[in-house]
Amino acid sequence: MKTSAVLFEVDEAIATISLNDGDRMNPLGDEVIDGMTDAVGRVRDDKRVRALILTGRGRGFCVGADLAHYRRLIDQPEAGRTLGQYVGGLMERMNPVVQALKELPVPVVCAINGVAAGGGAGLALSGDLVVAAKSSYFYLPFFPSLGAVPDMGATWALPRAIGRARALGLALTGEKLPAQKAQEWGLIWACVEDDRLEAESRRLARQLAAMPSHAILEARAIFAAAERNTLPQQLALERARQMELLDGQSFAEGVRAFAERRAPVFPGR
Repeated sequence: MKTSAVLFEVDEAIATISLNDGDRMNPLGDEVIDGMTDAVGRVRDDKRVRALILTGRGRGFCVGADLAHYRRLIDQPEAGRTLGQYVGGLMERMNPVVQALKELPVPVVCAINGVAAGGGAGLALSGDLVVAAKSSYFYLPFFPSLGAVPDMGATWALPRAIGRARALGLALTGEKLPAQKAQEWGLIWACVEDDRLEAESRRLARQLAAMPSHAILEARAIFAAAERNTLPQQLALERARQMELLDGQSFAEGVRAFAERRAPVFPGR
């Protein structure tokens, strides 16, 4: 890896990316962006990988902006560049990471081990399935505390998951959303006891890794289409995809496995 601020490992076809500045609860800075860019690229290019877990070390998943560093830049501006320009440069590098996570050819499980605040909340919601420790929470301090807008895709993901009213309410009030309520609202897949987070996220990643290699791409595409299609359009899309997929090797293996009362075995990507 290029930086120790982000750790990367692959074990039994499951990759794990861990934000590794736990003492500061993993703020988003240059080293994290470099490490995430490198790690996500390795997942994309490594054909052995069948699923990804994204998590953080220490007490927090990610607190978002490094406000201590921003304070120094406010007090001592860099020559020829405003703070807004500096942050814009960070976002120009980090936004493609969020996009890449959404487009990886493998399922992404985000394991939220503590606070997911600011841009960290957007990053937490970049996975296909999100599992959060019971003590964790989501926090958007942008409008009430900083006069800034939520970023890292939070304004895209939140209203789609929990509706405009709740998303706007969280953003305007800055209230913390506990993991249990996030599960009840449908923002995340599961809320688990803290000591079960690692085991549960890995169990889920193993389950997803056993799917047909193209399944996650199909799932993302068809549910994304459903958000903009009329019912007749979606019915036509479902028919078209079924006609192609049912003639594929994965469906044939699934049918044979069902008939033989065994688990299907799908080839890697």
